[in-house]
Amino acid sequence: MTDNNLNLGDIGFAGDDHVVPFAVEGLDVRGRAVQLGPMLDTILGRHDYPEPVARLLAELITLTVLLGTSLKFEGKLIAQTKGDGPVDFIVADFKTPGDVRAYARFDEDRLNAAIEAGETTPQALLGKGILAFTIDQGPMMQRYQGIVEMDGGSLSEMAETYFRQSEQIPTALRMAVGELYRADADGHKTQSWRAGGMVIQFLPEAPERMRQPDLPGGDVPDDVDLPERGEDDAWTEARALAETIAADELTDPDVGSERLLFRLFNEHGVRVFPPSAVEDKCSCSREKLAEVFNGFSAEEIRESVQDGHISVVCEFCSTAYLFEPKEFGVE
Repeated sequence: MTDNNLNLGDIGFAGDDHVVPFAVEGLDVRGRAVQLGPMLDTILGRHDYPEPVARLLAELITLTVLLGTSLKFEGKLIAQTKGDGPVDFIVADFKTPGDVRAYARFDEDRLNAAIEAGETTPQALLGKGILAFTIDQGPMMQRYQGIVEMDGGSLSEMAETYFRQSEQIPTALRMAVGELYRADADGHKTQSWRAGGMVIQFLPEAPERMRQPDLPGGDVPDDVDLPERGEDDAWTEARALAETIAADELTDPDVGSERLLFRLFNEHGVRVFPPSAVEDKCSCSREKLAEVFNGFSAEEIRESVQDGHISVVCEFCSTAYLFEPKEFGVE
């Protein structure tokens, strides 16, 4: 007899803060899906961001997690925007195997004016500028950075443009951010942030099926004519299925990544692989900051002293570090 009261974790579902890789061989598609809960709520709650800023940063965190978990080496993926809007800078980085941190910077006066005017779309808040992805494989390896203009109504659209222009891999992204309200035992309502996302990519074994019209500056000479090809039927269907995803399917903890994948791709034989966990974990430390101050001159150390101490607060995790000037040879 089947127990219909089993929780998600009891039947092997990944649950919150786990990325679920999957493959749909019938459509030559691979991808990853995620639902973020406690980890996301901790990061956003730590800074008490205004609601529009929290939503933007939550979306960038989701995007970074989806892309960062594809890394096959020890390293870091950093996603960041720089623009001229009220929210001029947001950044999220993912360090393998699953450490996530994020931060947003905004002009409070400009943000309040935008909220009052109802101009809270990602495009309005971020303004004109760039979305950049940086892959860092450590001090012995050269960094790779890809940049795309922030031209689109959402971070999903901007990221898809990046993949189309820089990676030339057919990619579809779906992301959503929501607030979950629940009542505690005393009847008081509590609010928490949630987000979900899915990335699918068309990766057929036959290379010629991936041939797209070459981009300016590509490796196909200008005088060579590529055969005219329409969009592959398998990718057309996969993309159409992804477009049916509703926002609440991505954020609802009772749906879950596996159930959504089954709903989308069960007719084509979707396979899921072991999930990987992600967690709120900053890479700052007292030792790293001490190394920085050891490179300062005595005059720079003195200029950093306030009330007899050097105080540093990490912008990501809000951890406060206190140093004495004599630790760096300055009395």
